[in-house]
Amino acid sequence: MLTPRQIVTKLDEYIIGQKEAKKVIAVALRNRYRRMQLEDEMRNEIIPKNILMIGSTGVGKTEIARRLSKLFGLPFIKVEASKYTEVGFVGRDVESMVRDLANAAVNLVKSEEIEKNSDKIDEYVQKEILKKLLPPLPKGASEEKLSDYEKSYEKIKEKLLSGSLDELNIEIEVMENSLESNPNLPPEMQNMQDSFIKIIGVASKKVKKNLKIKDAKSVLKNEASSKVLDMEAIKTEAMNRASNNGIIFIDEIDKVTVSAKNSSRQDPSKEGVQRDLLPIVEGSSVSTKYGVLNTDHILFIAAGAFHMSKPSDLIPELQGRFPLRVELDSLDENALYEILTKPKNSLLKQYIALLKTEKVDLKFSDDGIKEIAKIAAQTNEKIEDIGARRLHTIIEKVLEDISFESDSYAGKSVEVGADLVKDKLGEISQSEDLARYIL
Repeated sequence: MLTPRQIVTKLDEYIIGQKEAKKVIAVALRNRYRRMQLEDEMRNEIIPKNILMIGSTGVGKTEIARRLSKLFGLPFIKVEASKYTEVGFVGRDVESMVRDLANAAVNLVKSEEIEKNSDKIDEYVQKEILKKLLPPLPKGASEEKLSDYEKSYEKIKEKLLSGSLDELNIEIEVMENSLESNPNLPPEMQNMQDSFIKIIGVASKKVKKNLKIKDAKSVLKNEASSKVLDMEAIKTEAMNRASNNGIIFIDEIDKVTVSAKNSSRQDPSKEGVQRDLLPIVEGSSVSTKYGVLNTDHILFIAAGAFHMSKPSDLIPELQGRFPLRVELDSLDENALYEILTKPKNSLLKQYIALLKTEKVDLKFSDDGIKEIAKIAAQTNEKIEDIGARRLHTIIEKVLEDISFESDSYAGKSVEVGADLVKDKLGEISQSEDLARYIL
């Protein structure tokens, strides 16, 4: 497990600035590791310090949490608070976010196990395809026929592994689910639906399909996974990870606040959601289709812009459950320039890679990048601050003609300089009305 300083260094490869937010999250993550080293009695007493991130859209709130989960293989889900409703109203109840985390954890552990058992899975797939290409000899075949069969088998196996048979069609039998349970149903109803499907005997059936070998490989891999992997062990490990290392990122938390100006404070779709969130964040047991998931040690990270409200507009009990607060900085011209140039997979590198597939050698001059950053910062200031997301709109507008006419630029080198950026955006950026609709 990395130290907080090392975690921040890793995050710096993908996210520019926001040092305070990175530091707070790095410490929260390290504390989870520290907790796991303690004796059971003390470990159960330590609860995670949930985090409230405050900042405009596009400044990196979600990206910080998402990158952390990817770097450390943690069960992670991002939900939007505005999509939930109070119990008794039509819509999703807040407990569904915990069930989503359980699903994410199972998928994460399952993908790890598939990678570990890739040799066994590949072997199963090869055997199944070879059976179709060269059916086994009947019992009692002569030694001469067995010898010839083995030679033919090895030759076909070589061709299969080399990929020279990929375009050949074969007929395979696969299990197909004719009915699937709805993942958004409460666990009790899911179990009832699963039982009903088993009783009427239409859960799954074998279906014959005529596929190319390259497609048959991927279809058979799914079947092989269910036979090779121990799903019960995967579920147990997944539930353990979700309860001890899970992260739930609740975006748009400010959308469920009721402003102090509103004297009634009785909006059921807002304050009611906060009241329903409270037991989940405090720690409770939620039934999922994989078992009961305890939320005591799940880390909750809430985020919002808080333009129309303040964190103090949250109900007091919920405020107390997010003791760590961090305000993210707005992105100025220099920060936008660094976002375009420094990260591992920066936006500019993505566009260069995309046009490289069309044999177009795209380049951005330093003055061109600075001009893009300058226009993005000015537009954010004049109209609405949407942070780094403004860069997507601006670069798309600059590269619009080059992308459209990529075939005529094939084999050529194209440089995006300050003059090209001004030519494409100068007039638009100067006119506030035009910029409002185009940028």
